[in-house]
Amino acid sequence: MTIAVRAESITKSFNGSQKALDQVNLSVNHGEVLVVMGPSGSGKSTLIRTFNGLEAIDAGQLKIVGIPLDTDQDERQIRRIRRRVGMVFQQFNLFPHLSILDNITLAPIRVRKISKANAEERARGLLAQMGIADQAMKYPSELSGGQQQRVAIARALAMDPELMLFDEPTSALDPERVKEVLDAMRRLAADGMTMIVVTHELGFAREVADRVLFMDAGRVVELTDSSTFFTQAKEERSRRFLNQMAH
Repeated sequence: MTIAVRAESITKSFNGSQKALDQVNLSVNHGEVLVVMGPSGSGKSTLIRTFNGLEAIDAGQLKIVGIPLDTDQDERQIRRIRRRVGMVFQQFNLFPHLSILDNITLAPIRVRKISKANAEERARGLLAQMGIADQAMKYPSELSGGQQQRVAIARALAMDPELMLFDEPTSALDPERVKEVLDAMRRLAADGMTMIVVTHELGFAREVADRVLFMDAGRVVELTDSSTFFTQAKEERSRRFLNQMAH
């Protein structure tokens, strides 16, 4: 198994005070789905944002898809990583003035120099995969939140990433729209995509995750396979969290 992400003793503070990340160690294999859980403010989003250079680490070592990402945040390294790592955020971040098709083809044409015809063919295939093939010529404002989030996933996939990062991708959605996005992510996982997902969706995590990383106060509290985490979590803090989430 090749390693997609390796973090060694990474630390991150904001304003020099509270540590958002405190000596985090982690490795994620290609083909693995890791779900990151924990209470609000535990460092989950900060962690995932360090994996594509959106947040710089203060100390430690990071290697993403084989590319080192040091504390000095070398722009060239970050660009190399972002070409190979897709990211989906809470907010969809689509360009409102571009059609759905143009939102998806923009980066492949500009960054990867793919021909417009090939980029559009790939985009239409991805929209079909996401169950929204008929939305290609619409604009973001004409779509529901769940549809927009699936477009955001298709846009990330259009760059043929080796690794997909999801930062609470369903938290901004109406409850009835959550399932359609999670279903799209389930299909991705079934196809063998390497995924790191920050989420509170227990059912999704139980079903799709190979392992669960539970964080609190910037630290790794527990890292174990998902069936162990959900049935017999070792740490009292993990069990308390699961108990609260279940009620």
